[in-house]
Amino acid sequence: MTSAPAMPESTLGVGIIGVSPLRGWAATAHIPALRALPDYQIRALSAHSAETARAAGEVFGVSAVFTDHEQLVTQPDIDVVAVTVKVPHHRQLVSAALAAGKAVYCEWPLGRDLDDAGAMAALAAERGVRTVVGLQARQAPAIEFVQELLSDGYVGEVLSTTMVGLSVPGDVVGQPNAYMLDKASGANVLTIAVGHSLDTLNHVLGEFADLSAVSDLRRPLITIEETGEQIVKTAADQIAVIGTLTSGATASIHIREAVAGGTGFLWEINGTDGTLRITADAALPEIFPLTVAGGRGRNEPAELAVPTALTQKWPSLTSLEGTPAFNVARAYAAFAADINNGTHTVPDFADAVRRHEVIAAVERSAASGKRVKA
Repeated sequence: MTSAPAMPESTLGVGIIGVSPLRGWAATAHIPALRALPDYQIRALSAHSAETARAAGEVFGVSAVFTDHEQLVTQPDIDVVAVTVKVPHHRQLVSAALAAGKAVYCEWPLGRDLDDAGAMAALAAERGVRTVVGLQARQAPAIEFVQELLSDGYVGEVLSTTMVGLSVPGDVVGQPNAYMLDKASGANVLTIAVGHSLDTLNHVLGEFADLSAVSDLRRPLITIEETGEQIVKTAADQIAVIGTLTSGATASIHIREAVAGGTGFLWEINGTDGTLRITADAALPEIFPLTVAGGRGRNEPAELAVPTALTQKWPSLTSLEGTPAFNVARAYAAFAADINNGTHTVPDFADAVRRHEVIAAVERSAASGKRVKA
């Protein structure tokens, strides 16, 4: 007779705000992630219309569905509220969940700006509840592997790092992502592609001491894929940052969108004794699978296999590998372990505020043409 797998100390009930039955990040990532984890149970969903909420409940097999987020966050069987709506609505929904004393997993960017993020982090601290922000690239096995290699001295002392990435290729965007072309939405190439990429860099190599940035809008007209309509973009599509990390390492980052093609994502870490090279199909290391290559001395980097111990850390997630849900599931798994063990291994709202501070520094430098403290 085989023994049953050890269950977590208690199953965490999750309520997800912002679920569409057909598409969207909740359906793509959060729901498959939570379903693969024995520590969690999806107990409630909410959507902006009764019809959408009902349809989502039927598709995902959840009976408690709401159109009013206040009703969802006050349900006694909900321990964690996941907020997966557009950025401008984060603060209102997150604040309601925190006020109800619930733990919150909020998608990145946490807020439209640093003020939004700071207010949410302050409220979470005041209420004494645990939080997670969706900077799940930190949980990618490849990133954990890079951290291990660096701490083992693979490259020696880190001298510099370079990151080049592509956000949206070409001049066409799908209708669901059209809102990201508006600078005011708070979700654009700076906060998303640059935000996720920089978070990964800073998580692994340490924070910026200071930086200098350039941002430009080079293709102001974008075509909507489904309709052929051309719309005016107001968010920058070229962002370049150079700076010095607190370690003294020189950092250079250039993320671009609306170009014909080119390198999707290339991140080099150069040291006194070797080089690491991390690549992916786009500058979204939280979603796209990452490949790690390394070379010691002057050898050309060759692919290094990510150890099975890292990829299989949570065996129930094997079927999600290579999908957008994989790192989200790893973040949820680590969060449940944090709750059980009293640890802090997933990025929380305080970490999100730090990343918003760096983004604000990038904006300040690009606007003033001056080097700024980060």
